[in-house]
Amino acid sequence: MGAVRVEIGPDAVVVRLAWWQKVLGLMRDVAIPLRDVDGAEVVEEPVRVAGRAGIKVGLRVPFLYFAARTMSLDEAFVVRRGVPGLSISIGGEGHLHRVLVSTPRAAELAAEIEAARRRAG
Repeated sequence: MGAVRVEIGPDAVVVRLAWWQKVLGLMRDVAIPLRDVDGAEVVEEPVRVAGRAGIKVGLRVPFLYFAARTMSLDEAFVVRRGVPGLSISIGGEGHLHRVLVSTPRAAELAAEIEAARRRAG
């Protein structure tokens, strides 16, 4: 089973999904310009956060796994129970305001994103 990959470049953070997450979650890879990233933080129980986010479209296995977006399309989740989440807050003009993905590297990636934001200015 493929996992979510988070790539941090000089200008953007890219969340790459496995093919099945794209199909079942009705989503695609997400590229977020660093200038639009408002912050990144670790979420210890990402499935709980996703479950409370209102009505979602995509793959939902309550209390276990979500690969889905909210009906308003302002939040995207690819989270599973027992794996910490990386929450990326997004400002700017787009509709998407938060991406939350489970990854064992959540703390490391949050620190890297915050460092990239500082460098980008």
